Amino acid sequence: MKDLNPISRAPGPEDNANCPAQVSMIAPLVIIGFCILVEGILQLANLGMIDHPRLRAEVVEYLGFWPGLLGTWRPNYAGQPYAMFFTYGFLHGGLLHLVLNMVTLYSLSRAVIDRVGSGKYLLLYAATIIGGAIGYWLLTSSLRPMVGASGALFGLAGAIVAWDYLDRFLLSEGLWPVLRTVLFLVGLNIALWWAMGGQLAWETHLGGFVTGWVMAMLLDPRGRPMDDPPPTDQ
Repeated sequence: MKDLNPISRAPGPEDNANCPAQVSMIAPLVIIGFCILVEGILQLANLGMIDHPRLRAEVVEYLGFWPGLLGTWRPNYAGQPYAMFFTYGFLHGGLLHLVLNMVTLYSLSRAVIDRVGSGKYLLLYAATIIGGAIGYWLLTSSLRPMVGASGALFGLAGAIVAWDYLDRFLLSEGLWPVLRTVLFLVGLNIALWWAMGGQLAWETHLGGFVTGWVMAMLLDPRGRPMDDPPPTDQ
């Protein structure tokens, strides 16, 4: 006789298969925590609570992305022209810059981790930091330093849009939502560039977005129906 009481048996593997997997947000929280720590120390120096009033300027001098170092400028230490392709992504220009980027980072990270897991998320994040710097190097005519995590943020967005494209193509759904998202990001950059008097590093955003799209195709090139379970980290 069939048991009609849904709570009279112990849960089995089939129940777990129907439950949404928990997404670990440890990786983005570590990144966010590190960026907050760095900016917090620089803020203390700005306020005179650390006896080093030029600390921010010196940190940017050593860790920011300087296009001139890829030309004739002399680096502060051996390897700086290479290290700066990565280190710039953990510095910010102030509290507002930090808060906006970290809120965006947290909001984008869940979808990426849900898709490929924490390990590939970190690989994607690192690659898009570098890709953003390459975009800035190739496209900018400025010698001003560049800092901020926005190259990686646009990289995460690029990956999410790429997977949306793959999934929609698999299901033979319309691609207008993908194009609409891309147009929104273009419009956002134009608006921010105008509001910031041309000081927006759109080149970094573009480089990060393109890198994120390419990395998405490499890390998970299989289109996935919406009810497919996310991977688990090994």
